[in-house]
Amino acid sequence: MAEERLVEEGRVSVVSFLLGLSVIFLPLLNARFTEFGHSILGSTEGRIVLAVYVALLYGILLLLYRGQLYQVAIRAAFLGFAFGCGLIVSVSQSPWRHFGCYVCSLSFFHYSEYLITAVNNPKSLSLDSFLLNHSLEYTLAAVSSWVEFTIELTIFQELKQITWLSAIGLVMVIFGEALRKSAMLTAGSNFNHIVQNEKSETHTLVTSGVYSWFRHPSYVGWFYWSIGTQVLLCNPICLIGYTLASWRFFRERVEEEEFSLIHFFGNQYIDYKRNVPTGLPFISGVKIEP
Repeated sequence: MAEERLVEEGRVSVVSFLLGLSVIFLPLLNARFTEFGHSILGSTEGRIVLAVYVALLYGILLLLYRGQLYQVAIRAAFLGFAFGCGLIVSVSQSPWRHFGCYVCSLSFFHYSEYLITAVNNPKSLSLDSFLLNHSLEYTLAAVSSWVEFTIELTIFQELKQITWLSAIGLVMVIFGEALRKSAMLTAGSNFNHIVQNEKSETHTLVTSGVYSWFRHPSYVGWFYWSIGTQVLLCNPICLIGYTLASWRFFRERVEEEEFSLIHFFGNQYIDYKRNVPTGLPFISGVKIEP
């Protein structure tokens, strides 16, 4: 019964995400909103329409769901709404269009983390699976990138219009996202957002698929996704900051995880470790005696 409830939460998240995403149809409601250069997000009348839409959306969710399901629905709808708004901006001629692509990548990342967990490992599914409350450092890093983009757009607008550089960033984001989700799907129920200190009965060592390329493909994907978001935004300061902070975080995370994996699987993991790299630059993981 509990597992059926968790699966239901996954279905609710899909419906709610799509409801939020339906914001992309608002510019089609009025001929004055069909010019994306002056989209529904860029006029007073448009913002009023948007506010009414948000009120209706959350009213519908409140009527449909209660308790835990409402908590899931409101988060998924918010991410769908953010993705839709980002999509509208990204196809406009606005100087914020690269930021629109960034919002799409950020919102999709967080929603897909929840959805893949619901499909792969419903027993570990919780509101934390959205990773919206990942850490204070993660939140500060995100806000810092928004502030840098806004300031530099105001002072050096040309810096934010380097299309080829943003395209490279978008490729990095897509690659990182695809690699991380491939890792989650390949690992199945073995994947967990929290490093496990105790081995469960069903825990097995996964070495196939993307795990035959890298020992930690989900971290590799997240690492390049994170850096790619700042290349996409043409944020030189945060690009350096994200690279250093992400590298340090994953160096510590890999060592912590590998201590547990060696404890769980012994020589089986040590042999795997010797033959397959971490995939992260200048990070080798736990040192073992030859």
